[in-house]
Amino acid sequence: MMTRPGAASIACNFGIGLLALALASPNSPARAQSADLVLCDRLAADPSDPDKPADVKGAADIVPSDIATAIKFCKVASAASRRALYQLGRAYAANQQMPDAVGAYRRAADKGSTSAMVELGVLLATGAGVAKDEAQARKLFERAAAGGNPRGATNLAALPSSGGAPSDPAKAGTPSDPVKARALLAKAAEANSAEAQYQLGLMTADGTGGPQDDVAARALFEKAAAQGHPGALERAGAFAQSGRGGPQDANAAKAYYEKAAALGNEEAKAALKRAECPYVIKDKRGNVVTTLCF
Repeated sequence: MMTRPGAASIACNFGIGLLALALASPNSPARAQSADLVLCDRLAADPSDPDKPADVKGAADIVPSDIATAIKFCKVASAASRRALYQLGRAYAANQQMPDAVGAYRRAADKGSTSAMVELGVLLATGAGVAKDEAQARKLFERAAAGGNPRGATNLAALPSSGGAPSDPAKAGTPSDPVKARALLAKAAEANSAEAQYQLGLMTADGTGGPQDDVAARALFEKAAAQGHPGALERAGAFAQSGRGGPQDANAAKAYYEKAAALGNEEAKAALKRAECPYVIKDKRGNVVTTLCF
């Protein structure tokens, strides 16, 4: 993870942000946003949040040194923005202020934030910082999925089925309704959600919740890969390398792997390494002695 500058740099960036807003043209989208929201987005935006503007990169995790600043600016911006309210919840959660995080997620979910519904659902499903309530978690995931959030659909599928008690190992982890989850993902994928296309591709490749179809799975991975989704790039590379669901193409596979690896995907890095060192020397017991690289 890249490190971010400390408080001094934040203050500098804040000044730059204000200057940028002041110089923005009257029709600029940035002009319509408060400086507090701009800073809140910069520090605490969620890359997978459907509410996030396209020009905001976001970060999977809020940098520890930025948490206090994120809480400060997101708290002010949350008065007029449900996105900032959700991001305030993320900042509170990163600071281990779980009651505050739950409260912010609840308010954001009430305002229609599907990402807040997902995060609150995760807390309720696991009992982290709040009383465990799988029934309420299921409702939140269903609302998020119906709103087009692919994480709502995948988390809904991951919930244990209603008939599976936690003490029953045979039923623990059984998808609640993979058919419904796949249908919800298909809806989100049609709206060009890269995450939904990737998750639907996985289900289609495995035949989960519907027919197994390598051609359709490969097409979904390629669509998500075109949007820079790391997991989809890796899967598109694997399918191209093996010729699964379409023609075998070593050059395309390498290109996909390289893009995925540049985004931090470990499976793609391993695939590139295997391509560089394709020959494995083993002893008579089958233990790897060395590899030959080119």
